[in-house]
Amino acid sequence: MYSIVVNLLVVKNNSNKCLYCGACVGVCPSEALTLKDTRIIVNMEKCISCGACVKICPVGAMSLPEKK
Repeated sequence: MYSIVVNLLVVKNNSNKCLYCGACVGVCPSEALTLKDTRIIVNMEKCISCGACVKICPVGAMSLPEKK
């Protein structure tokens, strides 16, 4: 029997607030974020939901869903 753990708390980027400064990309310990043109791309398989990007974002564009 195998168990699969799925991380449902993946970080989200609000493109209406985002300045695309790249601060979140630089601080991500799992390298789950990529800045491409005017988009922050989140690799859901790499995101460990640590919140580092949420804390460093100067405009509050990054967020984690609340645990239920």
